[in-house]
This record gives sequence, C-alpha cells and structure tokens, in this order.
Amino acid sequence: MIDATNSVEKHPAALYWLFFTEMWERFSYYGMRALLILYLTTQLVKGGLGWSDDDAGQMYGIYTAASYIITILGGYLADKLLGSRRSVFIGGILMALAQFTLSAGSGMQNTALFFVGLFLLVIGNGFFKPNISSMVGQFYPDGSRLKDSAYTIFYMGINIGAFIGSLICGGLGEVYGWQYGFGAAGVGMVLGLVIFYFAQPALGNVGLAPKAQAELDTNVETKTPLTAVEMQRLAVAFILSFFSIVFWGSFEQAGSTMNIFAARYTDRNLGGFEVPATWFQSVNAFFIFTLAPLFSLLWVALDKRNINPNGAVKFAIGLLLVGLGFGFLVLGSGDIEKGATSASVSMTWLVLAYLFHTMGELCLSPVGLSFINKLSPVRLAGFMFGIWFLASGLGNYFGGAVYSIIGGTKNYSYSEFFSFMLVVPVSAGLLLLLISPLLKKWMHGVK
Repeated sequence: MIDATNSVEKHPAALYWLFFTEMWERFSYYGMRALLILYLTTQLVKGGLGWSDDDAGQMYGIYTAASYIITILGGYLADKLLGSRRSVFIGGILMALAQFTLSAGSGMQNTALFFVGLFLLVIGNGFFKPNISSMVGQFYPDGSRLKDSAYTIFYMGINIGAFIGSLICGGLGEVYGWQYGFGAAGVGMVLGLVIFYFAQPALGNVGLAPKAQAELDTNVETKTPLTAVEMQRLAVAFILSFFSIVFWGSFEQAGSTMNIFAARYTDRNLGGFEVPATWFQSVNAFFIFTLAPLFSLLWVALDKRNINPNGAVKFAIGLLLVGLGFGFLVLGSGDIEKGATSASVSMTWLVLAYLFHTMGELCLSPVGLSFINKLSPVRLAGFMFGIWFLASGLGNYFGGAVYSIIGGTKNYSYSEFFSFMLVVPVSAGLLLLLISPLLKKWMHGVK
C-alpha cells in the first residue's frame, strides 16, 4: 500500500503535504469555533443573535457533536466507495462553502442562512476529518516506530492551525465584525484545498478508491473474517474511544463555559490592552506546539529504558491531567457568587488550566490517533477513525450541553461547577488505570 521509496528511515514527503492541508483546515475549524458561542450570545444590536447562554451551549454542543459523529459515515463511504483522497476533496469544498455561507449569514443577521452554513460544515467535516487522519498511518509499515512520531508531527499541524485561526478569525470577528471572522475561516479552508491538490503526486496510491487501489496493489487486504486477535484489538480501540468521551466532554469546556468565563468573568487587561476573549482559544494550541516536541522526546527516552507507558495508561494520565486543570479554575472562581453576571478573575487561572488540559491532550489525542491506526485492520481504517471521532463528537456534545444539563451557574456557583468538572475525568482516569493491564494483554504487542 506504500511506495517502495517511502523508507522507514525517514518521514515521506506526503506527511508534510498532509500536515499543511490539515493545518489550514484546523485554522478554519477553530477560527470558526472561537466565534460561534460568542456570536450566538451577543445582543442583536451588537450584531449577534441574542441567544441565552443555555440555548447557545446546547447549540454549540449539537454542532460540535454532529461534526464528529458524521465522520463514521464519511469513513465508511471512503472505505467502501470513494477512497480517502476523494473524500477529503469533497469535505474541503463543502467546508469552504460553509464558512462563506456563515459569513454571509452573520453579516445579514440571517439565522436561516447561518444554519445552512453550519449544516454544510457538519457534512464537510464528516468527509474530511476521518480520512485525512487515516491516510497518515498508511505511509508506514506495521511496527514502524516512526508512526507515533508521524502522528505527533501531524498533530502539531492541527494546533498551529488552531492557534493562528483563533487569533486571526477571533480577532477579526470580535473587533471588525463577525462576518470577517467567518470569511477568514473560509479563506483558510480554500488554502488547505489548494495544498491538497498539489499534494497528489506525493501521495502515490494511498487514499485511492477501493476499486482503483485493488487494481494497483496486490497486497490489499481481502474480505476475510476478523481473527480473534483483531477482535480483541478492536475491543481495545472501542474501550479507549469510550473513555475519550469523558476526556473531550471535559476538554471542550474551552469552547463553551471557559469561553464565556473568559469574556465575562476574567480581567483581560494587559498593560492597558484588553485581550479579546477569543484569543484564549489559542492558548491551548500554543502550548501544544511548544510542548509536543518535549513529550515526543519523553516517550522516546522512556521507550529506550523500557518504561514507556502503554496507550491505556497514557489515556488515564490524560484524564487525570484534564481534571486537575479544573482545579485551578475552582481556586480562581472561589469568590464568584452564584448568579453573578461579571467578575475580574486573574487570567493566570485560565492559562494554568489550559496548560494542564494541553498536557492531558498530548497524552491522549495524538496517542489515540496512532493507536486507532495500529489496532485497526487496514480494511476498516476509515470506519474505525469514524468511531474515534464519533466518541469525540459525543464528548463535544456533552462539553457544550453539560452547562445547561446540570443547571450551570443558575443553580451552582462557578467554583461548584468546575469542581464537578474536576471529579468526573479524575474518576474515569483512575478506573482506566485499574483495567489497563487487561487492555495491554488484548493489544497483543501493539505499542
């Protein structure tokens, strides 16, 4: 399935083409995400839709969940009919159209047009997201130690895009008008499509439609029943995906509760300059691409000493860290009374929370991408990445909806709310640690 020139000694050029394609797609996605809940809750006279926090939180959760849940269909269609490459093109075109539709809808304050844009964005993400991720691993043979490194590099591209997208799209939207922020996200998606178009020669026969690939590759997997080993490895993939729901449900407070907390309850004055609330959405991405190389070196160093934690343990550590991150917000919001509409909490607490959330993400998300690839038979790769993103989608929904589900700050203080967000992932992390020896056995040597 890979060209003979793709040596295990170095990363193929295709990785870097995919890196920049994904970087601009994530610029588009996270730039839009930084704006969404603030646009929904901003008063009509200020150009927003004037929704309540509860309704906006539910809408944010539904949109982000749908964006990931639809990936299971996108992965299935790629595996069975379209191929990953064609699916990425279809998804990218739909998402570019979607962002420009959002721009037009927000500029005219046309709710119907705005929701057409959201619908197109969901469908486009379903085609794009699982298939570009599955392509990365197909350039490496089974057992290659470069595969983990490849996904770490790819993940850095994701977060560089998220960093600059939140700054540029968020800044344009808040300062100059929502339509300019959404429009900039559309431009980013077009750039990603252009890069992917020029990447085609470097991709070889990876990502072609199943029929075309079968004609070119005599080593393609046949439709044989799953073996016992494959079944147990897939069981591990499903279990880790389930625990990722808890992680993303906690982590995605960044786009909902923590976004509102930054806008209304945080002192954003920095030397006479008021930091836009949307810029806090870039803090996580900044920490990702500064810390990712250190984590990559850490895993290599531990591996050389034969003490590198297995995937399940790394997932558990990620859950513990994201929970502990909320501990800083518990401390920072301690003086905010229930029902308060504003406060001036130091931005340090938010930054510390993002730091711990980022370290947790580095233990879970790039590891998850790599493990889904390693644990899945090639003939099910797109589908299993769809399962992984389905779990992410459910987590994203709960991340947006939990605020209104438990009553948010109508029934609880912010400190109590963040305490709840601390306890849930920490408990899940401890449970995963307990069952990690069994999961390691079911991996049958996958590291």
